[in-house]
Amino acid sequence: MPSTEPSGNNEARPTPSVPEPTSASVPRFSRAERMIHRTTAILMTVCILTAAVLYNGSIAVPVGHRHLIELIHVYCGFALPVPMLLGIGSFAYRADLRRLGRFTPADRRWLRSRTRRDGTITVGKFNAGQKLNASLVSGSILVLLGTGVLMYFVLLAPLSWRSGATFVHDWFALALGLLVVGHVIFALKDPEARRGMRTGSVSRSWARTEHEGWLHDLENAATESAAEVPEK
Repeated sequence: MPSTEPSGNNEARPTPSVPEPTSASVPRFSRAERMIHRTTAILMTVCILTAAVLYNGSIAVPVGHRHLIELIHVYCGFALPVPMLLGIGSFAYRADLRRLGRFTPADRRWLRSRTRRDGTITVGKFNAGQKLNASLVSGSILVLLGTGVLMYFVLLAPLSWRSGATFVHDWFALALGLLVVGHVIFALKDPEARRGMRTGSVSRSWARTEHEGWLHDLENAATESAAEVPEK
């Protein structure tokens, strides 16, 4: 019977380590989530642009068609929560909503830390800044929707209520506009994050650097799933 041992030097040779495939991608957002984000972004942009026309005389005069601009603003504002409500039918979207709504002690440390991106604080799929931004944007949309209803349907409330609603609506619109500008600025600084929202996938190396806790959960889930597959 021939020997199965290799000829020559029989000393154990160390197995060369395989570097992590930095080009490998991991899924981050489902198609439904990306569609919700794009639709909401379009509606939000239209609301901001039409609001700028309605509240700025130097822009309103050359643009004209004030009544049409007002109708576009109102209907886009009413439609703003619709994509998010329809998204509840998506399992991935509901899972991310739960992640965004859950603030952990690590998130609080992340917000207080000046070295939050040095890797010492484990970050899940969303960091604390993204969670805070999502909460502020969602709350602002609800306030703007409620005050907008009072402003548009004049028979629903007395004049004093509508005046207060106009005041709140204006300031919340300004605050929301600043949040959107900040969101866009951060997105422009991170091409890989934009890729994730555009294609649904990000590089493994980016995920390990920016969201190590989330990548760890993905890898554990993949390992458990592989272990459950019966051998043939």
